[in-house]
Amino acid sequence: MRATTLLTRLLCLPNTTVRDVEIVDDRVRVAVRPRCHRMQCPHCSYSTRHRYDTRDVDSSWRHLDLGGRVCVLTLRRRRLRCPEHGVLAEAVDFARPGSGFTRDFEDLAVWLATKTDKSTVSVFCRITWRTVGAMCTRVAAEKLDPDRFTDLVDIGVDEISWRRHHKYLTLVSDHDTGTIVWGTEGKSAAALDEFFTDALPAGAAEKVEAVSMDLGPAYRKSVREHAPQATICFDPFHVVKSATAALDDVRRRQWQLARTLSDKQIARTYKGARWALLKNPDNLTATQRSTLTELKRRGGALARAYELKEALRAVFAGDLDVDQVPTMLGRWCSWAQRCRIPQFVKVGRTIREHQGGILAAVTRGLANGRHEGLNNKVRLIIRRAYGFHTAENALAMVMLTCGPVTLTLPYHTDRHPHS
Repeated sequence: MRATTLLTRLLCLPNTTVRDVEIVDDRVRVAVRPRCHRMQCPHCSYSTRHRYDTRDVDSSWRHLDLGGRVCVLTLRRRRLRCPEHGVLAEAVDFARPGSGFTRDFEDLAVWLATKTDKSTVSVFCRITWRTVGAMCTRVAAEKLDPDRFTDLVDIGVDEISWRRHHKYLTLVSDHDTGTIVWGTEGKSAAALDEFFTDALPAGAAEKVEAVSMDLGPAYRKSVREHAPQATICFDPFHVVKSATAALDDVRRRQWQLARTLSDKQIARTYKGARWALLKNPDNLTATQRSTLTELKRRGGALARAYELKEALRAVFAGDLDVDQVPTMLGRWCSWAQRCRIPQFVKVGRTIREHQGGILAAVTRGLANGRHEGLNNKVRLIIRRAYGFHTAENALAMVMLTCGPVTLTLPYHTDRHPHS
């Protein structure tokens, strides 16, 4: 069997034939030619048989390593005249437009980038980590499901920090599929406005029935403006989180007061009691359970604040019927507003102001719990990458990992019969 025939079958390049191969400077250089006479514009669907001319130099693409050596494909590309984009080189089926790497190489690098950090990928693939980021952006733009916006009914909105100094991303998830469908930089109402005005197709905003979010006013304003028919659901997770934050604030103030006392052991007890107060009772260690028992025995504002937090958590634990939740939530607000603990008086007032959206979330069974799980995955991505330089690179990695994208290794496809 001729070497060119062997490589043609081995590389499995779509609509491409190997015409020559040589080893130059310890690199395998494979010269290829297209099988079809029709040329296609790399930026649109226009195709033609008429050749404008042929380039004077070869185009080259890095391919998967061959026998431990870097493999480079070369092709003397033809040029065509596109009515929309002018004269430009033809597209090739084995590489994405504007890329110096084949699809197989980029698919491998991006799959690895979703499993480990970019530095490891760059060492394994022998490319720079900036190149890995550019590959992630190209693959995410191509492989994102184009129909992910058409049937959105129940969506969740939340923000997450992607870098220090208040650098945030706004992420929109689909409750039905449990995936992130869109994201942008920032956490203001203008950030979510981009989702309704730029991302959604015409008429899609009118199909949205419910939007779950936290208690902040920014996202609520955007939803009211662009999808007034949608029911705003305030996530119970964030409601309980506000009570948990209030409890931690009470503990911190008690600790600061105890530091002024002569008995320093009291201050150490309050300082070490944070997780004993914040964790669910079923998840406490023996030491934390002992600390909690001691705090309850002492009584005071901190013990009452803990009881308030646990009572609110019990309202949303799922043990109550939907018809019982409004009554129990109203009783909790009354208790909180007369408890004489300023932090919980404020929480009770906040819950009363947002009670309609909270009850809507309970009635529809909508919560951002799945979105918070995706946020934990996003935090892992950011920590594993040791941060990102731009929001675009962070978003590309988020969409590849948590979005409606199916990544496959190049060896595990139907085009490679040896898989």
